[in-house]
Amino acid sequence: MPRYTTGELAKLCGVTVRTVQYYDGRGILAPSDLSEGGRRLYSEDDLHKMRMICFLRNMGLSIQSIGELFQEEDPSSVIDVMLEEQSRNLQAEIGQRQKQLDQVEMLRRGLRGVDHFSMSFVGDLAYQVENKRKLQKMRLPLCIVGLLANILEWGGILWGILFRCWWPVIVGNLVGFGIELLLMQFYMKRTAYICPQCHMVFHPPFKENLMARHTVTARKLTCTYCGHHGFCVETYHRKMNTSAEETNMRK
Repeated sequence: MPRYTTGELAKLCGVTVRTVQYYDGRGILAPSDLSEGGRRLYSEDDLHKMRMICFLRNMGLSIQSIGELFQEEDPSSVIDVMLEEQSRNLQAEIGQRQKQLDQVEMLRRGLRGVDHFSMSFVGDLAYQVENKRKLQKMRLPLCIVGLLANILEWGGILWGILFRCWWPVIVGNLVGFGIELLLMQFYMKRTAYICPQCHMVFHPPFKENLMARHTVTARKLTCTYCGHHGFCVETYHRKMNTSAEETNMRK
């Protein structure tokens, strides 16, 4: 059977001689034999083991984990479990990186076409980007429940027209309106607005918020800090106690 020196083993596995020596020192890859001159010699099995070590290291496993793995009676089954766990960790990391990339791209798109901008403008934009996903995540279930409330209202009206029975109209509209009112309260407690003048994040009064002119992303409101009246950008910001809110507001 072939025998490989430390240098030959390192070359075949694409690592340095010091790496092979390090694994030897950690007791993970001991040489199968020694030459007459005392040089370490590695067998074909050692070569396969070294390649497995390199593969596991590339997968992100620690030296300690690899050492414990080779001490198991059935290392192949343990490898499968460890690789499955590592796969989950990498998928979570990819998801986090993708989220960061999405935020960077949204911030870049927001800055395009702006010749001169202040740090306050960048801060507002970054705040919007950070909370945009939370706002979108919250809107979807509310839209679904709101649609069901509308179906209940119009279903009652249709029932009344077809069967000349009007109590379902009253009940359907009362229940539907009640659900819509609860949805609006829930939504308004978890959204806030960025004033374009003083750049503070504020919660407007319920009545003003309800009646204000609005677009998909902004409402025409009066800032509770500086009194500016105009379109303010909507963002996710769960309502807190007044003292805590004032403490944590962005300057």
